[in-house]
Amino acid sequence: MEQARKAACTTKSDFIAGEDFVAGLPVDERAAIDARAVELIAEHLTLRDLRKAHDLTQERMALLLGVAQENISRLEQRTDMLLSTLASYVKAMGGELKLVVAFPDRQPVQLTSFAEIFARDAAAPRLRRRPQPVSTL
Repeated sequence: MEQARKAACTTKSDFIAGEDFVAGLPVDERAAIDARAVELIAEHLTLRDLRKAHDLTQERMALLLGVAQENISRLEQRTDMLLSTLASYVKAMGGELKLVVAFPDRQPVQLTSFAEIFARDAAAPRLRRRPQPVSTL
């Protein structure tokens, strides 16, 4: 019994590093793995990742949205925000926010009732506005 338990135990040398395993696969399988990895990474981006993927700085986003850079920093760290704020952020990058509801036993459904709300609210984002300079005469 003790010998069987010891035989079932593996040592660190019994494991193959992921890179080594993938390197041993045929070229077409490696390409499929790489393509799927890119898809998975793209599916799970933070707002910061999304902004950087579009080569935008926080300063540029602040200019596009008419807010202070600090507000962009705070927005990217939030875990809860208004949909209209998120829609404004996405629109400033040239995208469109679509709200999709997924159920385990049905096909995903895109909510269309929010489209006009996003369009209306995207023109007036709910971020704190950058203070305008006071002119001195």
